Amino acid sequence: MAPTTLHLRSETKYLERRTPLTPTTTKALLDAGYHINVEKSTGRVFRDDEYKAAGAQLVPEGSWVHAPKDNIIMGLKELPADDGKPSVPHVVLAPLIPRLAPLEHAHIQFGHCYKKQENWDRYLSRFARGGGVLYDIEFLTDPSGKRVAAFGYYAGFAGAAVALLAWAHQLTDPGVALPMVNPTDYPSQNDLVKAIKASLSRAVPLNSSQPPRIIVVGALGRCGTGAVDCCVAAGVPTSSILKWDMGETAAGGPFKEIAASDIFINCIYLSVKIPPFVTRESLSQPGRKLRVVSDVSCDPGDPNNPVPLYTEYSTFTKPTLPIEVNGDGPGMVMISIDHLPSLVANEASESFSQLLLPSLKALDRKDKEGVWIRAEQIFCEKVKELPGSN
Repeated sequence: MAPTTLHLRSETKYLERRTPLTPTTTKALLDAGYHINVEKSTGRVFRDDEYKAAGAQLVPEGSWVHAPKDNIIMGLKELPADDGKPSVPHVVLAPLIPRLAPLEHAHIQFGHCYKKQENWDRYLSRFARGGGVLYDIEFLTDPSGKRVAAFGYYAGFAGAAVALLAWAHQLTDPGVALPMVNPTDYPSQNDLVKAIKASLSRAVPLNSSQPPRIIVVGALGRCGTGAVDCCVAAGVPTSSILKWDMGETAAGGPFKEIAASDIFINCIYLSVKIPPFVTRESLSQPGRKLRVVSDVSCDPGDPNNPVPLYTEYSTFTKPTLPIEVNGDGPGMVMISIDHLPSLVANEASESFSQLLLPSLKALDRKDKEGVWIRAEQIFCEKVKELPGSN
């Protein structure tokens, strides 16, 4: 019986440096009897020669399109609209393309189409028309329903990092938007922390020598833990970090404690609607101190979003968006980058891939292994929701 082949494609999303398969986990899968093809990529955080040294077969970028149908295509972010044209930040599908190429392979990726996001039907229908399958990473779960792999910790870490950089920049360069935060400038998490410390060392003296006051909502989860750890690593005293979770937010906002902080980091994604944590009205009250909002959960189109202050995503190129409110407070900005962990791509990829590895090792029996059976069942259920499928 021929070994199962996994084909790691090159990411097309701008500044997406993460990967679901690292050289370390590539070797583990090869040792388990799999065959691994890795597309060459100049944007991936790991070098091509690292995969080659692990034993993978290097193949041309974009060659997944012509791979044998039984190959399983691995990636991270959703595919571009036109199989091979790089996507611009957070454009899932180009609305001007009337017909999108059908997909005939099984794909492992974050599809961003099961919650009926914009153009979800166009994307999902590509699999239905091509006879392919989407194993959406967000919906790979154990029998209890818990996700087998997630980037939550590093999303929180990176979301706090950009928030601290933005706060410092507001003090050192008032009235000037935070310039591009380029993930390629930070080879490691330690490099990022050093950069934050340098920025804070220039900004804190301009803030009456006081560190920023930070409120992290969802502080007990993986995402919130990452946010708190980043603040502490950057030198913010724990006494300056207000850690809130379900107990503090159960009644719903708005909360005056958020307006009284310098930085608000939201690490909660809600599936039900509650009174928002903040509103434009609550932030227009006299005495507001808040300067920076970092919504790590980052879902501006969701009606359940507890931070209803923005309608679009920011990017690493343009990391902050202005928040227009009344009142006497300082200028305020929003951070809503939808692939924050790319800022710490090395550590985030290694952690994520190790979490995913046990499930990947079961791919050769995906018709019998629960995690893959559940993922395919969800795919089939969502396909039935496509317009015209009944």
